Amino acid sequence: MSAQAEPLTFEAALARAASDAPDLRASALGVDAARAAVVAAGRLPDPSLKFGLDGFPVTGPMAGRFGEDDFTALRVGVEQELPSRARRRAERSLAEAAIGVAVADDASALREVRIAAGLAWIDLYYSDRKLSAVDAVLAALQPLWDAAPSGVASGADRPAMALAPIQLKAALDDRRSRLVAEREAARAVLTRWTGDPAPTTDGAPPSDAPDSSALRMGLGNLPVLKAYDAEDRRAQAELDLARAGRRPDWSVEASYQRRDPAFGDMVSVGASVRLPLFQGQRQEPLIAARSADARRVGAAREGARRQLEADLQRDLAQHATDHDQWIRARDIVLPAVVQQSDLETAAYAAGRIGLAEIVQAFTAVANARLDALDKEAAVMRHAAEITLTYGSDR
Repeated sequence: MSAQAEPLTFEAALARAASDAPDLRASALGVDAARAAVVAAGRLPDPSLKFGLDGFPVTGPMAGRFGEDDFTALRVGVEQELPSRARRRAERSLAEAAIGVAVADDASALREVRIAAGLAWIDLYYSDRKLSAVDAVLAALQPLWDAAPSGVASGADRPAMALAPIQLKAALDDRRSRLVAEREAARAVLTRWTGDPAPTTDGAPPSDAPDSSALRMGLGNLPVLKAYDAEDRRAQAELDLARAGRRPDWSVEASYQRRDPAFGDMVSVGASVRLPLFQGQRQEPLIAARSADARRVGAAREGARRQLEADLQRDLAQHATDHDQWIRARDIVLPAVVQQSDLETAAYAAGRIGLAEIVQAFTAVANARLDALDKEAAVMRHAAEITLTYGSDR
């Protein structure tokens, strides 16, 4: 538990989620189950034990008497079904394709866990930063709270102006309360994925600039498309299994028949074969269905690939817009508001403006600082989401 109390970097949170999330243990067990099933796939069916009584007379002079004729016998034997090689080969291919589907599902689950843990880490990181920013603003505005009553008492400000700082402080306190709730929500989500009962963040967030070229080149390796590849292999295996239905399946049988010692025992052997005579009404419709399903998977994969390309292009464009807005808020708007506030503060100290104007100036600074931080958090969150969604898991 002490190890879990250590602060988590972004990468450490992803690694711990990948090793601790119950969702991944469940998907890994699905892979184990699919691999275990391959051992039995394509094997011969279990033999059947057959026994009975043959030739027992129920009418005529021998009726109801066992062993007084030469054809009554107790029979015991074994029968083995022999499915065609094509059927057994298709069954093995189907089981192996199931492994691919389970592995693809496991990879998709890993990606979802990494995305959720990464976004929770960023939410917690920026919740702490926003809380620190609000606390800094409240501390910086403390002289304003102290100056309001004295300004009214000296007659420099109207009595109603004493309420303006109170309203500003109440608004900031409300925002701080919301941020505390957001931080606890982010902490709860991060605990859900990492298992850390009280996670805290350490280090800096990941880059705010996703590598668009690498992301575009790596789209074909995404788990969602790998899952379609696995589904395609399974559909092809099901098609092969349907086609194997056109080939006859055999069965062989051997039995031992015990009769009255006066007549001697007998041994029988035999074989049977399934005759696929009416393929137009039986096998061919099933083959057509499986063939259409295989083509459907291919078409769906192409649609998913195009959708991924469009989604990535849209997300990159939106990220670029959000990034530009953040830079303007940080480098243009905030410095201008701070400079304006400094000028208003000097004017207030010189007695040229009243409390209302200085409250307005301080409010603008507080809002500009928090707005720039909100935009930064949104940009970092979106950048991480893009990288984790479209990038490599390595």
